[in-house]
Amino acid sequence: MSTRSLTIDETLQHYIVAHSGIDPLVAALIEETQTQLGDAATMQISAEQAAFTTTLTRLLGARSAVEIGTFTGLSALSIARGLPADGHLLCCDVSEEWTAVGRRYWELAGVADRIELRIAPAAETLAALPTDATIDLAFIDADKTGYPTYWAELVPRMRPGGVILVDNTLWSGRVVDPADSSDDTVAIRAFNELVTADERMESVILPIGDGLTLARKR
Repeated sequence: MSTRSLTIDETLQHYIVAHSGIDPLVAALIEETQTQLGDAATMQISAEQAAFTTTLTRLLGARSAVEIGTFTGLSALSIARGLPADGHLLCCDVSEEWTAVGRRYWELAGVADRIELRIAPAAETLAALPTDATIDLAFIDADKTGYPTYWAELVPRMRPGGVILVDNTLWSGRVVDPADSSDDTVAIRAFNELVTADERMESVILPIGDGLTLARKR
């Protein structure tokens, strides 16, 4: 028996989505993003990541969450659905246009009252937060060169047992391509090394979507 993870081709990925409880609202948001935004839609998390994120939020019993990079709102929707009615998700993004799509779906899902969206550079928003270690869950999916800054701001604010999810940490496999020296690839490689060396956290890279790091505060 192989100890390696499966290679996920398109057929198997469709099977995974079909058996991951994806509801019509999530499917509609994915379709609208792909139809309206074309190539930019690749910034949206995958359908199975959305299902995983909601389940993980519930498993953690999360009440306080932070998201860096909201795009058209699927990851925020997924987190907010896993929060209790009095839970709070702070979303950080710089685009009024893209997040406006998400706002509509948050309303349709009945979770808009759990979400606070701040349109401003995420590093500034994070730096202004209280320094208490009270955050249960954080999700990073924004500019890759900014990942170390977001990590540095979030880790001290996570409660013991709190979880940080980080998207794109396998970067379509380019992290292991020695011929790829693009800024984003180099940034992701360096970030993955930073996370591995951070003794405050225990982490694993999951081969879901474009690579999803799950890191737990010790």
